[in-house]
Amino acid sequence: MLRSIKERKLKKVIFSVIGFGAVFAMFISWVVNKSILWAIIHGIFGWLYVIYYVIKK
Repeated sequence: MLRSIKERKLKKVIFSVIGFGAVFAMFISWVVNKSILWAIIHGIFGWLYVIYYVIKK
């Protein structure tokens, strides 16, 4: 039971970080490009950069 509580908390933190990363990517995209379309694209696919960074690190 304790393990499942820890797993749920970890999943919640991971999804929160992913959500923050997407919002941050959209914000930076808006500041740089001033385009809503690019901001949405960067928000949706921003997590791919994280995966790429982890692999290439």
